[in-house]
Amino acid sequence: IYSRDEMKQWEMAKLFQGDDRVRFFIGDVRDRERMYRALDGVEYVVHAAATKIVPTAEYNPFECVKTNISGAMNLIDACIDTGVKGVVALSTDKASSPVNLYGATKLVSDKLFVAGNSYAGASGCKFSVVRYGNVMGSRGSVIPFFLTQKGKGSLPVTDERMTRFMITLEQGVEQVWHALEDMEGGEIYVKKIPSMKVTDIASAVDPGAEHEIVGIRPGEKLHEEMITASDSPNTVDLGDYYAILPTGAEYTTDDYCARQNARRVQPGFSYDSGSNPDFLSVPQLRDLIATQVDGVARH
Repeated sequence: IYSRDEMKQWEMAKLFQGDDRVRFFIGDVRDRERMYRALDGVEYVVHAAATKIVPTAEYNPFECVKTNISGAMNLIDACIDTGVKGVVALSTDKASSPVNLYGATKLVSDKLFVAGNSYAGASGCKFSVVRYGNVMGSRGSVIPFFLTQKGKGSLPVTDERMTRFMITLEQGVEQVWHALEDMEGGEIYVKKIPSMKVTDIASAVDPGAEHEIVGIRPGEKLHEEMITASDSPNTVDLGDYYAILPTGAEYTTDDYCARQNARRVQPGFSYDSGSNPDFLSVPQLRDLIATQVDGVARH
């Protein structure tokens, strides 16, 4: 466990006390030398470090670039040099057709990890990416914010038309395991997940609250996108997932489809939260919030 948050490491270490499979390193992805030490003897890496809050990234652009781009470059070099076998990097729907700095840096990060497969040379280290939407209850996301405003009579809603993808923490972990087990190198995995209307989230959290329309903030979209129409020639359907395949890879799309029992998507296909056929209802959202978020957010 490599991070710069000593308090979270302290709390987690207590849960795994006496388990010699887990060791904890205080460090930062910006610190290349420290990362080499942390990766000694490690075979697989899940890269989740990022500056992720959109307004924070807009106000601190140099810091966002140092973590999300320079940090990715440091990790790629360190993984190749220390003999790591596989790396899965976490991405975001905001990396698809980005309109804010956070999304732009994550798009660059995605490109770096995909290119890492060629950069690795004969080392054999494989790199893939998992891309998903909002993790239900994650820090800085809308549901915990609405929960803090519950009972005040009104909830701020940016736009009545706004939609977002939603994924549970467990689904996000499953997607990482899927990538680690199945990746050939260079895939960007996108899980098929439901969308939700922001107004429905507000109604699920506080049914009696008024919705105060405050307008879209800088760097926000009405609908989030995870696969663009421009990606469709290189995108395949794996059943529960889509995979955007790298251009110029050692394998062709047809070969990949044959090995992975996949099929090409239709030309011009895109995957966004507004046109997604699967939407969560208010009762479904209420149940998920109660089981996945409510107690954690209040704690």
